[in-house]
Amino acid sequence: MSGFFGCVSKRDCVADVFYGTDYHSHLGTKRGGMAFYDGKDFVRTIHSLENAYFRNKFEDDLPRFEGSRQGIGIISDMESQPITLTSHLGRFSLVAIGRIDNLEELTRELLGRRLNFAELSASRINPTELVATLVSLGDSFREGIELVQSKVKGSCSMLILTPEGIYASRDKYGRTPVVVGRGGDGYAIATESSAFANLDYRVETELKPAQTLFITADGIREITPGGKRKQICSFMWVYYGYPSSCYEGVNVEDARYRCGCALARRDEDVRDVDLVAGVPDSGVGHAIGYSNSRRLPYKRAFVKYTPTWPRSFMPQNQKMRDLVAKMKLLPNEAFIRGSRMVLLDDSIVRGTQLKDNIVKLTEVGARALHIRIACPPLIYPCVFLNFSTSRSTFDLFTRRVIKELEGTEEFSEELLRQYADPDSPKHAAMVEVMRRRIGADTLRFQRLEDLVRAIGLPKEELCTHCWDNSSYL
Repeated sequence: MSGFFGCVSKRDCVADVFYGTDYHSHLGTKRGGMAFYDGKDFVRTIHSLENAYFRNKFEDDLPRFEGSRQGIGIISDMESQPITLTSHLGRFSLVAIGRIDNLEELTRELLGRRLNFAELSASRINPTELVATLVSLGDSFREGIELVQSKVKGSCSMLILTPEGIYASRDKYGRTPVVVGRGGDGYAIATESSAFANLDYRVETELKPAQTLFITADGIREITPGGKRKQICSFMWVYYGYPSSCYEGVNVEDARYRCGCALARRDEDVRDVDLVAGVPDSGVGHAIGYSNSRRLPYKRAFVKYTPTWPRSFMPQNQKMRDLVAKMKLLPNEAFIRGSRMVLLDDSIVRGTQLKDNIVKLTEVGARALHIRIACPPLIYPCVFLNFSTSRSTFDLFTRRVIKELEGTEEFSEELLRQYADPDSPKHAAMVEVMRRRIGADTLRFQRLEDLVRAIGLPKEELCTHCWDNSSYL
């Protein structure tokens, strides 16, 4: 995932873009960047965030942008952003979030038209530069944005900074949220609505799928109307989203609370429980819902050490990811020793982190560990966003277990459907192997229908691909 923030104002907006972008740091990143139009020229800065936080890296750059009344910022998974381009449309800066699944195909097409790519990263095309190049092929920004949305397989939401204002465009199926906030002197655009609260913006509107708006300090103009088909990523509520954010009118923490309640309703057979705990941060909301539903005490068995450790999916090296996951969570032995616990987590991707957490809890004296996961097993790698994406499908815990159970690496779609079906014998066998591998006394996953009900939107408006390989497009 990635997150962006933009602002157009009648006053200096540098601080708003700086802090607004920083409020997206939880989405995980290798790089961050900002670009401003100062009334005469475009000025940008990009830094690696692998060894520091966004604010630390960018604070010294702020004097360069002083006086700018419009700007954009990005917390990016991989590529360097923003891209600043000079084209027949004029000069503009662009940030994009999402995933271009047909990057190589589009690259060959554009190179075949004798177009060039200047920014290379590890001998790969920068996806954001490709998006900017596609935009520049249009006779107008509207045509260029529509070209991107028609060409890209995967997803792409973007902000385009021009001397006149900012174009905000949401992915054609709305997989990622884009929301506009209004303040006294202008407007802000963000991935996370939670970025507005402390900057004195209030939600004005949320872009519809495929909708493009042109935003100036004086108002908002629709450039491209929204589409009717929606597939917003369900994982925004389960894990990625910030607790105080809302997407499609549904608060993240509230949805997590309902997820926990749903797990509790199917767990009445689990007796003799002393406490309920959640793996910070996203597991906490799920755990509180479970705790309240079953009237069991909630306690912080794990406390996250936040000053120096980032989210554990951020490092690209697996060894470093494991180190971060190990070091950032401190077990509270006073609650754990001798306790029979229900521990809630948002998901199991590779399985290594949860296994390490169970080892920690066992070592400090937990008597029993009942693991509850707030979503179904992740069986299909994400092809729409940069989540659960690895060098191999077998990085997914479920796929490794299925491979072991079936004795082959070739799986038919029918076979995978059986493993995804929570009522099938194959699903039960898979979960049992996973339970033994992580060392839990019991292991249960959320049922997909309960997750959809907890979010509160129709299933056809949600992307649930990583759980059931479904698509309504």
